[in-house]
Amino acid sequence: MAGDAKMLTLDHIAVAAETLDEGRAFAEDLLGIPLLPGGRHAAMGTHNMLLGLQDGLYLELIAIDPDAPPPGRPRWFDLDRFSGPPRLTNWICRVPDLEAVLGRLPAGEPLDLARGDLRWRMGVPADGHLPFDNCHPALIEWQGDVHPMDRLPNSGLRLSALRILHPRADEMQALLAPVLEDGRIAFVPADTPALEAVIETPAGERVLR
Repeated sequence: MAGDAKMLTLDHIAVAAETLDEGRAFAEDLLGIPLLPGGRHAAMGTHNMLLGLQDGLYLELIAIDPDAPPPGRPRWFDLDRFSGPPRLTNWICRVPDLEAVLGRLPAGEPLDLARGDLRWRMGVPADGHLPFDNCHPALIEWQGDVHPMDRLPNSGLRLSALRILHPRADEMQALLAPVLEDGRIAFVPADTPALEAVIETPAGERVLR
């Protein structure tokens, strides 16, 4: 896998919220485009909404599903410990061979997951917490030919930049450089871990953070 800069491909970005209603209001107010219903993730006790972006990307809004039973394990994206206002919390990269990549990157153990007729495998840490204070990308391997983008209309919004802010940004960049090549993604040294997405909208540039 060394030297394969296409092993990771940016798939989508995720906004977490305490409730879907709160997250929806936040995202739609910022971006000016309505989100679409997603569905429920029975294995994780979560549910989501989606927004198609240009260049084959999409935005996912995710929250704990109050009507779902506890999953019996920590939820992905560290949602069990999430609190406060909605915010951009994760970026997700698809890979052609999840187990091979997880042999190199510390992004959890492979789990088989489903929502409706969507099938995928994902690296989920045992405690739900990704490395580098959740700033490390989550890894996904889609199964079959069905992908969420196949059903999402193009909103006209475009991700122009994704900034990964972290005190150890240089270390994270060095770890991912052999398997990730995307000019939109920048690793920025900062005192406080955070993610920022610059999104071009019909009303101008918006920064999602």
